[in-house]
Amino acid sequence: MNIQAIIKENTWENLFMKGVFGLEKESQRINEKGIISKIEHPHQFGNRDFHPYVQTDFAEAQLELITPPVDSVEGTMQWLAAIHDVTLGTIPEEEYLLPLSVPVLMPEEEEIEIAKLDNPEDRKYREYLAAVYGKRKQMVSGIHYNFEFNQDFLNHVFQQQNEIEHYKDFQDKVYLKVAHNFLRYQWILTYLMGAAIEAEKEYFKDNVVPSDIPDGYIRSLRSSKYGYVNNDDVDVSFETLEDYVETIQAMVDEGKLIEEKEFYSTVRFRGGKNAKEILEKGIAYLEFRLFDLNPFAAYGILEEDMNFIHYFLMYMLWMDEDANESNREKGKEMNFVTAFESPLKPSTFKEEGIEILEGMKAMLVELGNDPARITTVDKKINAFEDPSQTLSGKMVEVIQTGGSLLEWGISKAKENKKIALEQPYSLTGFEDMELSTQILLFDAIQKGLKIEILDRKDQFISLKYKDHVEYIKNGNMTSKDTYIAPLIMENKVVTKKILADHGFSVPKSIEYENAEDAIKDYTLFREKSFVVKPKSTNFGLGINIFRNGASQENFEKAIEIAFQEDETVLLEDFVEGTEYRFFVIGDETKAVLLRVPANVQGDGIHSIEELVAIKNDNPLRGYNHRTPLEKIEMGATEKITLEEQGFNKEDIPAKGENVYLRDNSNVSTGGDSIDYTDQVDESYKEIAVGISKTLGANVSGIDMMIIDYKNPAESKEGNYGVIEANFNPMMMMHIYPYQGKSRRLTLDILALLFPEMKH
Repeated sequence: MNIQAIIKENTWENLFMKGVFGLEKESQRINEKGIISKIEHPHQFGNRDFHPYVQTDFAEAQLELITPPVDSVEGTMQWLAAIHDVTLGTIPEEEYLLPLSVPVLMPEEEEIEIAKLDNPEDRKYREYLAAVYGKRKQMVSGIHYNFEFNQDFLNHVFQQQNEIEHYKDFQDKVYLKVAHNFLRYQWILTYLMGAAIEAEKEYFKDNVVPSDIPDGYIRSLRSSKYGYVNNDDVDVSFETLEDYVETIQAMVDEGKLIEEKEFYSTVRFRGGKNAKEILEKGIAYLEFRLFDLNPFAAYGILEEDMNFIHYFLMYMLWMDEDANESNREKGKEMNFVTAFESPLKPSTFKEEGIEILEGMKAMLVELGNDPARITTVDKKINAFEDPSQTLSGKMVEVIQTGGSLLEWGISKAKENKKIALEQPYSLTGFEDMELSTQILLFDAIQKGLKIEILDRKDQFISLKYKDHVEYIKNGNMTSKDTYIAPLIMENKVVTKKILADHGFSVPKSIEYENAEDAIKDYTLFREKSFVVKPKSTNFGLGINIFRNGASQENFEKAIEIAFQEDETVLLEDFVEGTEYRFFVIGDETKAVLLRVPANVQGDGIHSIEELVAIKNDNPLRGYNHRTPLEKIEMGATEKITLEEQGFNKEDIPAKGENVYLRDNSNVSTGGDSIDYTDQVDESYKEIAVGISKTLGANVSGIDMMIIDYKNPAESKEGNYGVIEANFNPMMMMHIYPYQGKSRRLTLDILALLFPEMKH
C-alpha cells in the first residue's frame, strides 16, 4: 500500500495535512516558594469527575487540563490557552502552575495527597499506583498529544487501494504503522523536546539516584527508563491490534497491571472504553505520552512544536518503512540513551536524526512547500547541529547564566499567571469574540459545561450539561426569550406604546420619516428639553440630547446624525432625573448601573482634547467593545455637546470643572459605569422586572430616568420615566464597572439556563 503515490496521484496533499487534535496537559499547583500546594482542588471548578476541561490527575494538587477534539493545531492551542486562563483565574491568589515536568521540591511520600475523587474505585487505583511505583513518580507531569487523521482522507485513500478489504482493517493498519515508526524514532522528539533535566535523589523511592544516571543535567528524566514507565515485567506487543489487546489482557490477568490504563507506553491506541472495544470498533486515534512540559511556553507546549509533531506523525505514515518488533525495541533503547545524554552535547544518533528530518522536509515540499512548515523543520535540523537549540539545551544555558532551576521555574510560573490576569475581561484564544461571550465561555469552562462554538463570527455557541443542551447568541440571547421580545425592544415606538398601555411612565415623542419634516418642526423644540434618537438603535448610536433647547444649526446636525442610523427618527421629551440601567434576568433585577456620560475633569493645565487623550490611556478603555470601557471619541456629536456648553476642544477647563463630551450616558460611547445595585430603592427594580415581563423578555436592560433613587417610585408624581428597553444588554459594564461592586451576570445566565447545576 503506497500511500505516498495515492496522495500524489489524486492531489490529496491538503487532505493529508488535515487532522483532529487534542491535548492533555498536567501541572502541579505550587505556592510562591515552589512547594506543592496542600490546598484542596478549587471548588469553583465543580465536580471534577465529569468536568470536561479541568480534572485532577494522581494527586490533589496535580491538575489535568484537557482540550476538546479540534480540527486544527491553532484551534487546539486556542482552547489550551483559554483553559489556562480559566485555571489561573480560579486557583487561589497565592498559587501558580509549575512549568516543570518534575517538581524541584519533591514532597515526602506521606505529604503527597491522593486526589479526592468521588468514585472509590478511582481512589483505590491511585492507591495501588502509589504502592507499586511510589507517590513521587506519580507527581511527574507532561503533555499527552492526541491525533487522528482526517476521516475524509482515510476514506479516500481506502477507496484507492485494493490490498485491504474492510475499512476498519485499513484504518487499523494506518495507525499501527504510525505507532510502529513512532516507537522506532521517538528518540528524536526526546532529543529536541526533552526538558526534565534534573535527577534529584528525592524523586526516587529510596532517595538514591541510580548509578547509571550520569552526573549533571540530562535531556529528560521523564522519558528515561526511570521515568513514567511500567515495571520491566510488563510486555505488550504492538505487532497487530489483536496482539496488543491480547497481551494487555494477559498483563492484567497475571497481575502485572491492575487495569489496562496502567499501561504507560509512549503511544497508546484509542477508540473505546477498553482494549476489547477498540478491537471491535477499530483504532480511532493515537495518544502520544512522550512529551515533557516546555517551561518556556506559557501553556506547556508551543504551537510551532505542536505543528512539528503533526508533521512528524504524518511522516511516520508517509515513509516506506514499517518498523518491526526488533526495530521498535531498538528505538526504545535509543530513546533511553538519548534521555540520559548531556543537553549541550551532540546526539549519539545525530546522523539518523538529520536523515529523518530531511525526509520530513522533502515530504512537506511535495505537499506544497509552505515556507512556514519548512522553517519549522529547518529549526529542528539546526538543533541537531547545535544542541543548545534543543529545549533541554536552552534550559541549561538559562540556568548557567545565574540562578537555580527552582528559582527560574518559580519566576516563569509567576510570569505566566501575571500575564493571564492582566486582562481578566478577555479570554485568551477567543479574543475575537465579543466580551460578554468571552466571559460566558470563561464561566462555562470553569463550571464544566461542554462547549461547542457553532459560529464564531456570529457569536453562536452551545452549552451542554449531561443531556441538557442550550443555544446562546451574543452572551445572553437564549431560548428563554420569546421571538417577539427583541423585535419589540428594537422598535422604540412600539416599546413606548406597549409600556404606556400597561401604565408605565414613558416620555412623549413625535416620529419623522425624513429630515425635511423634522427640520420644519424646529420651532416646536428650540426652547425645550428634548432628545433626538433613531427609532431602532443600539449602543447609543445616533442619539443627541438637548437639555436647554438647541440652535438651528445643531438641531439640523442632530437630525442628520440620527437619520444615518435609521429611516425613522424620534424627537422625544427629555425626562428629568438621572439615568440608570437595570439588568433583569427572569424575576429579578440582578444589577443597577449609573452611567455617566463621556466626560473629563479639568486640571487648569490641559485642554479638553488633551484630557480626553489622558483618560483614554486607561487600559480598560479600547475600541469596538473589546474592553469594558470605550475610548472617548472627538466626533460630530461630541463637538455639538461641547458647543452647547460653550466649549471647544482647545479650551482649558478650570481645575475640578467637569466637561461632558456626550449627553447620552452609554458606556459604548465613552461613558463611565458605576454600580448602584444596593443603593437604588427596590420599587424601581420591581418596575424593571415588570417592564421586562410586559415585553415578553427574560433577559433585558431597562433604562430609566429617576429623580431620586432613594425615594420609592410614584408614577402619578412623575418621579421616574422609562426611556428605553434593550434586548441583548451589555453585561461587561456590570461585571467590570468603572466604580463599585462587580456583578457576575454571566453566572446568572448559566443559572437561568441550567438550574439543575450548582453555580
